[in-house]
Amino acid sequence: MTNSNEAGAQSDGLRAGQPGYLALVLHAHLPFVRHPEHDKFLEEDWLYEAITETYVPLLEMLEKWERQGVAAAFSLTLSPTLCSMLLDPLLCGRYIRRLDGLIELAEKETHRTHWEPALNKVSWHYLERFQQVRQLWFRWEQNLVAAFRHFQDIDLLEILTCPATHAVLPLLARHPESIRAQILVARDHYRSCFGREPRGIWLAECAYAPGVEEILAEANIRWFITDTHGILQATPRPRYGVFAPVFTPQGVAAFGRDIDSSKQVWSRDGGYPGDPDYRDFYRDIAFDLDLDYLQPYMPIGGQRTFTGVKYHRITGPEGEKAIYNREAGLQRASEHARHFLAARIRHIEEISGVMEQAPVLIAPYDAELFGHWWYEGPEFLDAFFTAAASSREKLVPITPSGFLRQFPRHQIATPAASSWGEEGYLRVWLNEKNEWIYPHLDIAAERMTALARRHPVADGLTLRALQQAGRELLLAQSSDWPFILRTGTNPDYATRRVKDHLLRFIALHEQLTTTSVDEAWLAGIEGQDNIFPAIDYRYWA
Repeated sequence: MTNSNEAGAQSDGLRAGQPGYLALVLHAHLPFVRHPEHDKFLEEDWLYEAITETYVPLLEMLEKWERQGVAAAFSLTLSPTLCSMLLDPLLCGRYIRRLDGLIELAEKETHRTHWEPALNKVSWHYLERFQQVRQLWFRWEQNLVAAFRHFQDIDLLEILTCPATHAVLPLLARHPESIRAQILVARDHYRSCFGREPRGIWLAECAYAPGVEEILAEANIRWFITDTHGILQATPRPRYGVFAPVFTPQGVAAFGRDIDSSKQVWSRDGGYPGDPDYRDFYRDIAFDLDLDYLQPYMPIGGQRTFTGVKYHRITGPEGEKAIYNREAGLQRASEHARHFLAARIRHIEEISGVMEQAPVLIAPYDAELFGHWWYEGPEFLDAFFTAAASSREKLVPITPSGFLRQFPRHQIATPAASSWGEEGYLRVWLNEKNEWIYPHLDIAAERMTALARRHPVADGLTLRALQQAGRELLLAQSSDWPFILRTGTNPDYATRRVKDHLLRFIALHEQLTTTSVDEAWLAGIEGQDNIFPAIDYRYWA
């Protein structure tokens, strides 16, 4: 590390012709949704859709790179809640039931559309696609966490963690013990999944406030990502802006998001996913065909929801939607990948002229954009990294950990409080629709710390109750519930989840302090909220 005055004199130096670097970071996260009390549950479909449309296509891409020896690398968050669901036997069994239903539906569609050649071609695509997903699922023995671990072990991928239940850490700032538990529980869970320590972390919603890095350093986490303004407004002001990391005084590196890379993909007006040739996300047969025909394939009987079988392309903002042409969509993905690569190279060439060290562009996205929202997104990624392999004299794909290994000396600065949400701060997760949550979370956090300090050592039923209290508090702190309340997508479910976890926590606190632990009731909620089996409640102390 160097201070700002030494940065120029001790720079690693940009040699003539040295390339720049691009660190592409995908953030895969879903809230913990598991309802064994119901045979089917609508919100569990979030996981099943993401497996089929995002996680399996990413693994197919990685398998292809391994076979072909493609020199590529990117970073992927697999949140602790997501990993827990991917490893859960109940959810895995329900997923294959869901996938088998999609295969049956797609096969029926090949018969229904027989006399409509354009539709029939697309229906055959879905049948083959779902069958390929099923093959990969069993090829990796129904364990996608082990599959991603394999690709990390051979250096095609770096897997990140995030706070245990994706809590917005600055909103827990009054209770450092809760921030500590979110980080250390996540670290422990990562070890159990991937057999190593996490080097990087995705701070939920890129939400940072000074002080968080002290706990990251305790967990031996080496770097995190902030939004652009978190770096640009750092103290002292970074010499190279977001094109180089800074070290916080605690020695943890902070990387800032490159806004231009994000705009080219995310922009509602000019972003790639809005191209007319791409598949339309919203036009699904669930809303076009007779409900009696679709009934066996709906997550909950009588309620229409996406099947994943979509016959139309985006086409345009008005008028009738045209039929999707898979070949045309893939061609556009390839063209956009080459355009994205050329734009990043131009950007690096512009930056390099005013820098004394190699620049790095940080390009973070939600993983579910690729495949779920943007159907051709995985093919875009594949085409980009394949093309980049032949342009390494100008641009090298790298992970943030790899960049720090290669360039270990950077300016010291403290990033500014920030997030990548609306207006750049915490408005999405703290507003008039969800502010009621936080006084309850504050009280629960205080009580959890008191319980942990009251029981420095515990075993038997007391230990189980303390562990479950920690699980319920973590689940109540998830950023997903206030986010859903803000967007209004499913507010009743989000409200119920917050209240259920808090009420269970309150009951456990009462049993541990004034009455006695009800073992039968405890066993019931242990079976339902079964995340983090080895949780250490003493982290709250």
